[in-house]
Amino acid sequence: QVQLVESGGGLVQAGGSLRLSCAASGRTFSSNGMGWFRQAPGKEREFVAAISWNGGSTYYADSVKGRFTISRDNAKNTVYLQMNSLKPEDTAVYYCEARIGHYDGSYYARHYDYWGQGTQVTVSS
Repeated sequence: QVQLVESGGGLVQAGGSLRLSCAASGRTFSSNGMGWFRQAPGKEREFVAAISWNGGSTYYADSVKGRFTISRDNAKNTVYLQMNSLKPEDTAVYYCEARIGHYDGSYYARHYDYWGQGTQVTVSS
């Protein structure tokens, strides 16, 4: 069992920044790929970013490439999403997801086994 708790969401103006955190507990964190997904009202959950077990490989959706950075601190069992140059279209609930038994991250939600309760990010224009 893995528990994931996201934090760091909030309301920010367009062009601003936020850093999301995802604290993991339960099964071994350091050997699992992790990902961030988001879901806006009336839309399907979409991939944002993913990271391998040691941070050596990262993956981004085209819509956030160059603006968002995913990272992890295995000593703290935490994965981060630094979001810069935020746009109104980034408004969504952001979910942290864990991929058990796989060292790498994935673009596909079906490849993940656990997710948190989400944190709301609202970007005003």
